[in-house]
Amino acid sequence: MSTGSGAASAPAPDPYDTKTALDTRTARSAEKALDAPARKNSMFSSLRIRNYRLFFLGQVVSNIGTWMQRIAQDWLVLSLTGSSAAVGITTALQFLPMLLFGLYGGVLVDRLRKRPTLMVTQSAMALTSIALAVLTLTGLVEVWHIYVAALALGFATVVDNPARQSFVSELVGPGQLQNAVSLNSANFQSARLVGPAVAGLLITGVGTGWAFLLNGLSFVAPLTGLMLMRSRELHPVERAPRGKGQLREGLRYVAGRPDLLWPIVLVGFMGTFAFNFPVYLSAFADDVFHGDAGVYSMFNTLMAVGSVSGALLAARRGTARLRLLIMAALAFGALEILAAASPELWMFALIMVPLGLVSMTVNVTTNTSLQMSTDPSVRGRVMALYMMVFLGGAPVGAPIVGWVTDTYGARVGFAAGGAIAMTAAAVIGLVLARAGGLRLAVGWHHGHPSVRFVPRDRVKALAPAA
Repeated sequence: MSTGSGAASAPAPDPYDTKTALDTRTARSAEKALDAPARKNSMFSSLRIRNYRLFFLGQVVSNIGTWMQRIAQDWLVLSLTGSSAAVGITTALQFLPMLLFGLYGGVLVDRLRKRPTLMVTQSAMALTSIALAVLTLTGLVEVWHIYVAALALGFATVVDNPARQSFVSELVGPGQLQNAVSLNSANFQSARLVGPAVAGLLITGVGTGWAFLLNGLSFVAPLTGLMLMRSRELHPVERAPRGKGQLREGLRYVAGRPDLLWPIVLVGFMGTFAFNFPVYLSAFADDVFHGDAGVYSMFNTLMAVGSVSGALLAARRGTARLRLLIMAALAFGALEILAAASPELWMFALIMVPLGLVSMTVNVTTNTSLQMSTDPSVRGRVMALYMMVFLGGAPVGAPIVGWVTDTYGARVGFAAGGAIAMTAAAVIGLVLARAGGLRLAVGWHHGHPSVRFVPRDRVKALAPAA
């Protein structure tokens, strides 16, 4: 069963059989995605579904703990080493398994039942956090302990991330998928309003170990929610049978769909070079503005304010347009450059709000467009590829931007990330338009300037009105 409408969503027995079929699908999907009007949804409609409500509430608690651990982990590494590069190495180790094994995780997720799989991965992540808490609270923690814990969490997320992403469609069905994906993002970012603030209080008050412990205990909530779900109310998805060539099949599927391939490439560039906030924000808090963990957590909290707004706005949209993705990516890069040039702490902090909004717009639009346009039988592999590129780019990018930040300063590092994001968005926007047989048309509409993508045969028709 398809999760979306139109040619881009409809499953086909063999999507690679003819070039004509590919070109037709690409043209339809690109034109629709770049220029189609959005539908309005009720902002919280998917919460009417009991199973999703249990999933959502469990994630509220767990996500707060996750953000507490992120802040505590980054600050503990910085306190022990005094190096932004060490923070980058920690981030790299956490996402290295996704880079190396993410696609295999997607193959596994397509074969397994999602709910028991998530119970195993969530339990493993809880035990890892508790172990790190014990080491920290007993005063035995060393940097290599944090590196090992980050790597262990990374291995758990290889399966956990694609399982959680694809499980949403089983909870709500195709009709509420857009809304549920957006609310998941709002959930995660709302926790970012609470988690960093609590982490800052714990770090300055009683130490980082308590943040790790509370994160480990927070996994009780999602595990309880998973156990209370009603199996008969899930939307069953046919699992992929065990067989050879399933990894290559998933890669061929994405390679034959420019509307899937190029958004993944874009978030790959952004995830590798522009979304390294642990490196950038900790460096600005410590080196540029000479603050403490409270300043670092404040930056994260302000970004979360914008991110929640972006996610809730996405929940009201009925479609995920690639045009919006390109515009948001361009705005994101421009805001990073502007923040890098900010001379005062209050100016930098203020920019964190719109930066969080457009970053969440990029994330939600990409996630939703991929899920709604992908056949359910390969969704785990497609989402694993997306998460591998988005999160797996950190092992490559985090040490690089950490070295640039240490060598040339936080401002240069942040500005470079923004410039890469803008360049990638501009190039990929043109590639998507060309793949869909579209051209940029500049003219007037109701007395106002109009810039939009239209089919080639309409450019000449619009020219006299320009």
